[in-house]
Amino acid sequence: MSANQGRVRCATLRGKSREELTKQLETLKTELASLRVAQVTGGAPTKLAKLKIVRRSIGACNIVIRQTTKANLKKFYEGKKYKPLDMRRKRTRQIRKSLTRHERQIKPKKLQKKLRLHPRRKYA
Repeated sequence: MSANQGRVRCATLRGKSREELTKQLETLKTELASLRVAQVTGGAPTKLAKLKIVRRSIGACNIVIRQTTKANLKKFYEGKKYKPLDMRRKRTRQIRKSLTRHERQIKPKKLQKKLRLHPRRKYA
């Protein structure tokens, strides 16, 4: 990142590949390290002002990397029976623990026998 360039935005990073993003992240991190050294040694005010911009740019890179991996995982697990916990629907604990529709319809053997032997009476 050159001195005249501003903050890196997420929208500009979205089209890039993962390798490009990691490479840019590494350059930003090395730049941040050099700016921190300048801060300790009492560098120019322009360098100190650039700290915030570089930190935000690193955050934007991390956000885009995270979002793209999450989207790829979502595509991978689409239609599968089991998913990682963070990919499942959250809902409430009560809804998650409740019986499924199929489990609610299952009747025990004794009740099945009773219903078969004594069917519901029909009047009129």
